[in-house]
Amino acid sequence: MPPFSTSPPAQVKLDLIAHIPRLRAFALSFCGSADQADDLVQETLVKAWSHRDSFIEGTNLSAWLFTILRNAYFSQFRKRKREVPDVDGIYSSTLAVAAGQTSHMEMLDLRVALAHLPANQREALLLIGAAGHSYAEVADICGCAIGTIKSRVNRARKALIETLRLDPMPELIEAPEVDGRENPPRDRAMLIGPIFAQKRGGTCEESGRQRSTPEFK
Repeated sequence: MPPFSTSPPAQVKLDLIAHIPRLRAFALSFCGSADQADDLVQETLVKAWSHRDSFIEGTNLSAWLFTILRNAYFSQFRKRKREVPDVDGIYSSTLAVAAGQTSHMEMLDLRVALAHLPANQREALLLIGAAGHSYAEVADICGCAIGTIKSRVNRARKALIETLRLDPMPELIEAPEVDGRENPPRDRAMLIGPIFAQKRGGTCEESGRQRSTPEFK
């Protein structure tokens, strides 16, 4: 990908817009409401657009955007001193599951289980299992060692296995990696990888709730 400074403005806008669904899903894991998440995503995109000349050619655009979003969150919302609340702002509320694959109560169980994870474990789990980043990318985003991220993801999955009463299969704790990224089967859900697949027995995808697209100037 060429640096933003040399890319056509229209292409830059398309690149940013393409990341909105995943950015919003991650923002929901931080924020207490969909509206707050949307505000956070909009600020992220505006900052990315304003500082597009600082994006370095050959680096990962997705990781760059997630880093901006994470920093924006800690700048704006850290004062609230709270975990993700058990209300509408949980990441899984943005997932749409095909009819017959799951029940409302099962989804609620997962939402509550995610909400009770420590914030740093939930963050690592979502960045790896939902956003699809490599462990190295997540370590850069979170500003810690790769081993720390792996430990957080594993602890989060173990906690969810216990909470959701799943079979403690080894592959649910640590998925195989390819080039530093987890390599889940195609039918594993995007949220938390193998755990979600066992709980649901099917696939899911981000919902299509319509949101306005930020205006880049």
